[in-house]
Order: sequence, then structure tokens, then C-alpha cells
Amino acid sequence: MGSRPIQGRTTAASEEGVVVFLIGMRINSFAAVRSWWPVARAMGPMVEELTRDRDSGLLGCRTLLGGAREVHLVQYWESQEKLLAYASARDKEHRPAWAAFNRRLREGRGKVGFWHETYVVPAGSHESVYVNMPASGLGGATGVVPVGRRGDRAAERLRDS
Repeated sequence: MGSRPIQGRTTAASEEGVVVFLIGMRINSFAAVRSWWPVARAMGPMVEELTRDRDSGLLGCRTLLGGAREVHLVQYWESQEKLLAYASARDKEHRPAWAAFNRRLREGRGKVGFWHETYVVPAGSHESVYVNMPASGLGGATGVVPVGRRGDRAAERLRDS
């Protein structure tokens, strides 16, 4: 995602369906570094692996802080099938990281929390607008176009494709 603002109003270029995957962790005990540090470090290699593989289905990813205790990732995927294929692939980073995380979660007795949510958004059911912003969110993942190209109003951009 770029850092230079794009003047004017833009919208995400994609009119296709998208899968939004939110994932996060919460440090419940700062003193329990052995419980939460490996969890915090595990996501980087997975995102790097996905970014290198253009066919993985990951369109883009953004890391957000939710206060001092929480880290959230927002990921945009081409399809639910590609997200689930990555999650279950034996030869990718996710499977061993997930197994190690589950062990630490049990051993940590609540010292670290974890969550994820998956939203499958059909074509015509998402819209965006960015005003004087760098490409971010879905627009950062798929590129942006001037708003007028997809409709000047949110209702126009939400029409069924």
C-alpha cells in the first residue's frame, strides 16, 4: 500500500467478489513473553510466503494495532477456496505455525488470546471511497480508480454486477 496520497476521490478497482479475513491476538499477560511472543512472530513468515506466491490468492494485507495489547491483520483474498487451501496446505508455513500455536495456547492457560473472522463478500456487495488517501484497504489490495468510473454514490457502487 502506497504512502503518497492520491488527490480526489477514488474507489477500489475490483468489482469482483472478495474474502475479508480478520485475524488477531491479544496479550493477556505481558509477563508471559514465552506465550505471546512466538504467536506475534508467526504471522510475518506466513504473510511473506503468501506475498511471494502470486497464485496464493492473497490480494493484500494490513497490520493494525488495537491498543497496547492487541494486533490485528486485515487480509483480502481472491476466494474462500484459496484461503482454505492455504490454511490446510501441509507444505506451507500455516500448518506448523497453527500446531505450535495450539500447543502454546493450551500451555499458556489464557496468557494470550486469539481470534479470526472470515467474510465472503459477493461481487456487487462491497463499495469503498478514499478521499485524498494513499491506496489503502481493498483499494490498496486491488488498486484504485476514480470514483466516477464505478459510480459517484455508494448506492451506485453497491449495485449487483
